[in-house]
Amino acid sequence: MAEGVFETWEIGSMRARNRLIRAATFDGLATSDGCPTDAMLARYEALARGGAGVVITGYAYVRPDGVAYPHMISACDDSFAATWRSFVERMHELGARIVLQIVYCGSGCKADPLPARILGPSALPHPKTGVVAAEATPAELRELARAFGDAARRACAAGFDSVEIHAAHGYLISQFLNPLFNRRSDEYGGSSENRARFAVEVVRAVRASVPRDYPVLVKINSSDGVDGGMTEPEALQVARFLADAGASAIDVSGAWRLACVADHAGEPLFADFARRLVREVDVAVLLTGGCRSLAPLERLAREGIAGFGLCRPLICEPDLPNRWRAQRAEGRVTPSRCIFCDRCSVTRDHTCVLG
Repeated sequence: MAEGVFETWEIGSMRARNRLIRAATFDGLATSDGCPTDAMLARYEALARGGAGVVITGYAYVRPDGVAYPHMISACDDSFAATWRSFVERMHELGARIVLQIVYCGSGCKADPLPARILGPSALPHPKTGVVAAEATPAELRELARAFGDAARRACAAGFDSVEIHAAHGYLISQFLNPLFNRRSDEYGGSSENRARFAVEVVRAVRASVPRDYPVLVKINSSDGVDGGMTEPEALQVARFLADAGASAIDVSGAWRLACVADHAGEPLFADFARRLVREVDVAVLLTGGCRSLAPLERLAREGIAGFGLCRPLICEPDLPNRWRAQRAEGRVTPSRCIFCDRCSVTRDHTCVLG
């Protein structure tokens, strides 16, 4: 059973100083070929100094054809290994654990120019980008699962404390889980189990590429939030499949752009689903989305949620964990200054517009 937000906690070999997690956030601060820059490293150092227990990087593509945006970080070869090792060492010096999120974006790609061939579950246009992916063959999917495993191996070798597989938010793995994207009739389509097959193969490939106690996190949607998409009961089933395949933790997210913070009585957006998931799986459950006040997080920690992902609140206030800790000792904790306007997502380097 989890305890207070500011208690230390462990997943496998990763031990963190508190349960506040900087959720994976695209920064757009890498070089054009995916190398971390001094500006990116400075941002992560600020998060570590600000008191976050765990920092999850913005998503890193596992193959060049899996990029989503310009200036994404790369995990597809060893070109930047020395840079990453130095970065990880610095984060550890500042007391934070560091996790590399890995992804293949698929038809959610907004790169210019587009990769010559983008894989997807079915050859359908993406509703936001209009990109039509090529329906991946089973052999291509097995090769791609190996690419995830290779990226995880590189992360482990560079000293990252964990990896997180991005299986949410409409990117490739999430598309396989979503019946609106996945119209296949082979072993990768149809039933929930079949639609989860690629996700399970990715988890197994990653687990086989790292030590047994190395944490493998997986971020999933609690539902797709649209008629015909993956439902919450299906998401619970998917989470069980992933835990059985070797995931160390399930990071719960969802269709946050469709959610209204005011509708959740001050709780994180997907708290009810996370509570149910705690009863369904024997691995850690993390919760990301709408975490802007400390009191509900403390309550959810007592109910078994292992950690809490904060994205926009930490864009707004990188030192929010330190502020909350100090205010907690004084008995007067105030919420994050973040108002969830999401205007940070349209600034060039994803900074808060509140100043």
